[in-house]
Parts: sequence; C-alpha cells; structure tokens
Amino acid sequence: MKKIFTYLILSLAVFSCSNNDKDETVKVEDKYQTKNVVLLVVDGPRISETWEAPDKGNIPNRVSLLSQGVFISNFKNNGTTNTNPGHSAMCSGVYENIKNNGTELPGYPSVMQQWLKSTGADKTKAWVIASKDKLEVLNDCKLADWKGKFQPSVDCGVSGNGSGYRDDLVTMTKTKDVMQKYSPNIIVINLKDVDSYGHANNWNEYIKAIKTTDASIKELWDYIQSLPAYRDKTTLIVSNDHGRHIDAKGGFAEHGDDCTGCRHIEFFAMGPDFKKNTIINTGDYEQIDIASTIAELLRIPMQFGKGKVIKDAFK
Repeated sequence: MKKIFTYLILSLAVFSCSNNDKDETVKVEDKYQTKNVVLLVVDGPRISETWEAPDKGNIPNRVSLLSQGVFISNFKNNGTTNTNPGHSAMCSGVYENIKNNGTELPGYPSVMQQWLKSTGADKTKAWVIASKDKLEVLNDCKLADWKGKFQPSVDCGVSGNGSGYRDDLVTMTKTKDVMQKYSPNIIVINLKDVDSYGHANNWNEYIKAIKTTDASIKELWDYIQSLPAYRDKTTLIVSNDHGRHIDAKGGFAEHGDDCTGCRHIEFFAMGPDFKKNTIINTGDYEQIDIASTIAELLRIPMQFGKGKVIKDAFK
C-alpha cells in the first residue's frame, strides 16, 4: 500500500511539472501576435515637414492611421546621418560610419540575417527592397562566420554600383509582387524620392514626394490587411535613415551632421502588439532600437545589437 501511495505522489508531481512546462511554452509563443514585420524607411525628410509641419498637412494618411498606431515624437538618429549608415543602424542595431556609396558592408549581421539563421527559413522569407541600389549591402556583413551566409533576398534599384536608382513607384510595385509571391516574414523597404528631391534643392517636388510617400504608407498598410498571410499579424514600422539640415545649418538640400534637423527622425508603428492612438514623448529611444524591437517581436535573440526594445510602444 505504501508503495502504491508513493507511486501516485510521484506521478502527480511529474504530471504537474509537465503541465507547467507546457503552460510556460504557450505563454512564450503567445507573447506577441506579430508574425511578420515590415520596416518602411522614408529616406531623408525633415521632421519639420512631416509630423511637425503646420496641421501635419503633408502627412494626412499617417494622421488618420495614428488611430491604429503609435508615434514617438523625440526619436533620434544618434549615429552618422547618411543613407547607408542610417539603414545599417536600423537593421543591425549598431551605429557604424560605413561608406555611403554602397562599397562597404555593415560590420555586423542584420536582424534579417539573424532571423534566417535562427529559423532556418528560406532566403525568400526575408527581403531588402530599395529604390537605391547601394542598399544591397544590407543583405550581408563583414563579420567572420556571417559574411556570405544567411543572406536575405534583395531587389534594389537597378544595376550601377551606387548610381542605379529607381522611382519609388517601381519599388512599391516590386514590394507588393514579393509579398504576393513569397509571403516574407521580414521586409525592409527604402523609398528614396524625398531625399532625391531634397538634394536637388527642389522644395516643391520635395514636399510633393513627402505627400506621395504618405499615400504609399496607407497603400501598403491596406495591402497588408488584404492578404491572409499578413492581415492582423503584421507590424509595420515607418522610420527614416536621417533628417535634413535645419535652415540655420544650410537648409533642406543636404544632411550629414549632428544638427537637430538631421538627428530628429520618425518612428511610427502599427500592428497587433502596439498601442493605438498614442504619442510617446518620453524616453530616449533611437535608431538602433528598431532592430532590437523587430527581434523581440519575431522572438529571436539579437546577438550583436546595442539597442533596446521599444517596450513603451507595446500594449
């Protein structure tokens, strides 16, 4: 009788531990509803022409979409305020002063590479789609044991080693084609027209490009919600690689220094795990935090990133 009683106690203990382990696994798996992340980088607007413009008149779609998302009003690029370093910081979580012409790889693996290694997924499940061909370097890094491995798919500009740019309309079409055909879980998109017209010192076309890009953000969000593979399980993050000079530092035509116009950038996000109708103006969130936040949402370790998870934006 004593042996039977002891056996029952041990059996109950094992059953209890097994259930606890199972419950813990469920909690980890259910922590976030996000299964896919799309990072859309609007290349080079000043915050003074977007979220801080009078009546926010250049971004009516984002203003409307804020009811579904969260905006951080004091988000910064604290690294080099140029295109390739800015994109690299968002993807790797490390600030580096890499060359801006597409001839230098980032030093550390991107969140895309780390996700591909962690999941063992096919390269068609992670993409870099950019209007600037020089951003093709985002699919690799210099670090030993990572270089040439776990590389996401790319569709960047046209051939030309830094000179083969294409219109954002083409990039948007390519993005939708890739989403329809491959259903990637992680996509990084670059739209360059705002930056191009800024460098051309064409104020009217620069503002027009900001408005067009704003419409593209809504178009992309609506497309995400139209696809069963993405609807209600996808996070869209909108940010910038850099801003532009304030007028006292030379004006909107250029960028690249540490003035407030170059450093102050956008963070706007929508998705099943983010707050809604929320503006955050506290904290010290910055560009390198994007990679850590994507890794958190996709449940992978961020081995080399220096940023933090933007938890204040989460529900």
